[in-house]
Amino acid sequence: MKDDERQTRSYLMQLFERHGFNPRSDLGQNFLIDLNIIEYVVANGRIQPTDIVLEVGTGTGGMTTFMAQKARHVITVEYDKNMHTLASEATQKYDNITLLHCDALKNKNQISPTVINAIEEQLQANPGSQLKLIANLPYNIATPIISNLVASELPWSRMVVTIQLELGLKMSCKSSASNYGALSVWLQSQCFVKLLKKLGPTVFWPRPKVDSAIVQLTPNPPQKKLIRDRVFFQDFLRRVFQHRRKLMRSTLTNMYSKQLAKPEVDEILLAQGIEKEKARAEEFSVPELIELANTFQERITQKINT
Repeated sequence: MKDDERQTRSYLMQLFERHGFNPRSDLGQNFLIDLNIIEYVVANGRIQPTDIVLEVGTGTGGMTTFMAQKARHVITVEYDKNMHTLASEATQKYDNITLLHCDALKNKNQISPTVINAIEEQLQANPGSQLKLIANLPYNIATPIISNLVASELPWSRMVVTIQLELGLKMSCKSSASNYGALSVWLQSQCFVKLLKKLGPTVFWPRPKVDSAIVQLTPNPPQKKLIRDRVFFQDFLRRVFQHRRKLMRSTLTNMYSKQLAKPEVDEILLAQGIEKEKARAEEFSVPELIELANTFQERITQKINT
């Protein structure tokens, strides 16, 4: 690392004091100050000279400039006005950084069009390039950023992010685990999710009150292709896991009461080899939930079209 080596605790404290402001806890501003961890995150991003990198949470721009030395282009998003000012100073000498001052999300279910447009512009300008999300994500937007990027049609090839450890465990856990839910299945149905490293609070300033993790996601195209309708599947997961302890027969009967009668739901479950008196959403593996959602989607579509 070059200029980025300045991003130590003492440097950041002096920087903030000089500008007269403090990190904002309401925006999840916890800055990585362990240079080895910054290098580890970037190294696992496997940035190539042709890559377009998306960073959400620019902060002071330390990791941004480090990645810009490796990538074709870095698109980095900073919501906070004070951080945007600092990042503008840090990145001004780089002509391959697009620094956006906006919310990365339009809403909880959609990435900001400003961000999407910037990504698409760079992908079109650089044919054959790959999109990678590499970021120290603010805790309060980590889930929608990752989930919505997976839901998008953007051709991403890798994500390496720092997030809360609890969230990382939820993303990577298997069926029947206490934290297994809609997010676990949604991501694992389309990605390989790997928890690379657990991080204690001391590698950040200010120190968060919880442990963090570095998580890697890479696409799983063969399994993704098994999902017939991703919009239906995402809605299916959200609804079945709203009542994770209830029997699936009861949950599904209520979910699709306007489209399917109880005997039809029982017929589907029986055809899937599911014992209606026992099965709960949390007991189903990812492939089983894909198959079940596909069956309901197909049956409902058939009824609509007849």
